[in-house]
Amino acid sequence: MTMIRRRWGGARSAVSVAAAGLLAAAAIPVLAHQAAAADTLGSAAAAKGRYFGTAVAASHLGESAYAGTLDREFTAVTPENEMKWDATESTRGTFTFGAADQIVSHAQAHSMKIRGHTLVWHSQLPSWVSGLSASDLRTAMNNHITQVMQHYKGKIYAWDVVNEAFQDGGSGARRSSPFQDKLGNGFIEEAFRTARSVDPNAKLCYNDYNTDGINAKSNAVYNMVKDFKSRGVPIDCVGFQSHFNSASPVPSDYQANLQRFADLGVDVQITELDIEGSGTAQATNYANVVKACLAVSRCTGITVWGITDKYSWRSSGTPLLFDSNYTKKPAYDAVLSTLGGSGSGGGGGGGGTGATCSVSYAKTQEWSDRFNGQVTVTAGSAPISGWTVTVTVTPPQKISATWNGSPTWDSSGNVMTMRPNGNGSLAAGASTSFGFTVMKNGNSAAPAIGACTAS
Repeated sequence: MTMIRRRWGGARSAVSVAAAGLLAAAAIPVLAHQAAAADTLGSAAAAKGRYFGTAVAASHLGESAYAGTLDREFTAVTPENEMKWDATESTRGTFTFGAADQIVSHAQAHSMKIRGHTLVWHSQLPSWVSGLSASDLRTAMNNHITQVMQHYKGKIYAWDVVNEAFQDGGSGARRSSPFQDKLGNGFIEEAFRTARSVDPNAKLCYNDYNTDGINAKSNAVYNMVKDFKSRGVPIDCVGFQSHFNSASPVPSDYQANLQRFADLGVDVQITELDIEGSGTAQATNYANVVKACLAVSRCTGITVWGITDKYSWRSSGTPLLFDSNYTKKPAYDAVLSTLGGSGSGGGGGGGGTGATCSVSYAKTQEWSDRFNGQVTVTAGSAPISGWTVTVTVTPPQKISATWNGSPTWDSSGNVMTMRPNGNGSLAAGASTSFGFTVMKNGNSAAPAIGACTAS
């Protein structure tokens, strides 16, 4: 993206796996619970094997409503501006990661995926970059990619390696930028090859706007990706920003466009979704975007460009799912329903009739100051597509780490709701498990494990 001032145009918690490995104590059975649809954006998307993320500004994390909504609803984050070149290397060779680290730490604490945004982009570029010679610019570009990716190695799910390198309009040409003008067409390939050498495990994406339908710009990106795949240039995903308004609506060939990219062998991600408007029209447009993603198996996730209208880069257009008071809008309800969730937390729309699951708990390891617990989730007599389980600790106990799940917490911090980390499908009678570390703080009581809710 996109800086928030731009003109229109366009893991898991750290813990040793070994610590979860030693089973001890008898399992404590908990009764199965009848199916209920997922009741948040993140949990509903997880039941469909996808993430649902949002752009995050570090400066707002101290606002309780902002952080609370983030933690409850979303399973992935993209830093709005904090990882861009001007924020991380405003002076050549001097790297500052404080604000971005704040977002990464928050996301890791809540087992959220992190999209790195962005390594090479013509905008929000420090002035010193533009004054470099071609050879010096190549050195600086590769060093910037290397230093930023090394700092976050192992923490980032996917990187927007190159952002917005093509012109708008009907030419399909590359955009003029210091990189294009001095290094030529090969700069994108070089950036991706450098990125792969730094972190072989992160997904590497190209990201752009006004490429949502089939047009000259998206055709140019398509041809580049096709060429890269044919020659073994490392590219794993393509990001579609999807900034829509009445003058630039959701295109009728949106799904077909996503599918043709997926057919090249890359994942597709909706990376910066926002849709200006209100009421039913906005809700319908949001639902259509979600339907398109669900219809393309390689559409791995959706990120909206912000949580609340009041902080949107085009707030006057009220383009997000929560209004300025963090109230859910009709668009929110439409997205949740399309994902198969239910705002009431009740039955409809989520899963097959009679889907059930049960849980059991065991303490797996204990030290003087903490203990590890493991919850096993078992599907009933029918397959399930997702599940949720609550874990309640007794103050002053606190859960300090989790694994094999995506947790959210209530406002007290004492009740954790755990959902699958990715695909939550279980065959009839099949089991999975998640674990957590409880800091005793003087209290060794076992946590209360709530009933399993299947979808």
